[in-house]
Amino acid sequence: MKFRPCIDIHNGKVKQIVGSSLRDEKDSASENYVSSKDAVFYARMYKEHGLTGGHIILLNPVGSPFYNNTKKQAVEALKACPGTLQIGGGINADNASEFIDVGATHVIVTSYVFKNGKISYTNLKKLVKAVGKERIVLDLSCKISNGKYYIVTDRWQKLTDVELCSDTLDELSQYCDEFLVHAADVEGKQNGIEENVAKVLGEWSKIPITYAGGAKSIADIKKLKKIGKGKVDVTVGSALEIFGGKLKLNDVMDACK
Repeated sequence: MKFRPCIDIHNGKVKQIVGSSLRDEKDSASENYVSSKDAVFYARMYKEHGLTGGHIILLNPVGSPFYNNTKKQAVEALKACPGTLQIGGGINADNASEFIDVGATHVIVTSYVFKNGKISYTNLKKLVKAVGKERIVLDLSCKISNGKYYIVTDRWQKLTDVELCSDTLDELSQYCDEFLVHAADVEGKQNGIEENVAKVLGEWSKIPITYAGGAKSIADIKKLKKIGKGKVDVTVGSALEIFGGKLKLNDVMDACK
């Protein structure tokens, strides 16, 4: 089990938000923490701690008046620490290589490969052709509906018809190197992990998977390690001291080892 750090950028600033509160309209979100530091600061911190495989997420849509400032922060972080971070948010086959070229190890994609509630194999294959399967992370962030978990797109605002289950993971793993799964119902709330999501991931775990959402304590990390059978990596955001929380980065890293 590895700790995967994160840098979430919204309206040009590094933030931690409540995931389910994010709205494209007026670029609004409920904020847990707004940092006075930029994305480069966090990228360098993670590198100094020997952390790799973390992700930068752009939380503004491409058409937002804030998008260019958000993207600028991300690109500067990638350039400062090339080969250490992944990036997601507004990625498609046309712009994916741009982020790889400035230092991202992988591009993280959701909305581009899920259209009208379905998997778009046309777009998925275009993406593979553009950067290669080994450079792709599919973000299968999900919300619960009628007792099952379904993948959500467009910054966790649109529910698809695609269930997060072993069959879906089997199918999509042909087109990517890793999965990233935000449990969107608990993202940023620090109320504990979504155990049922972790169970789905732990029972599958054929390629690297990172779980994100709700972890607030070392006990949560140990619980995820147990449920995920040590094969599911974890992201912790709002609960970290560096983002205004109580958990020390080194303690989280140690708990994952």
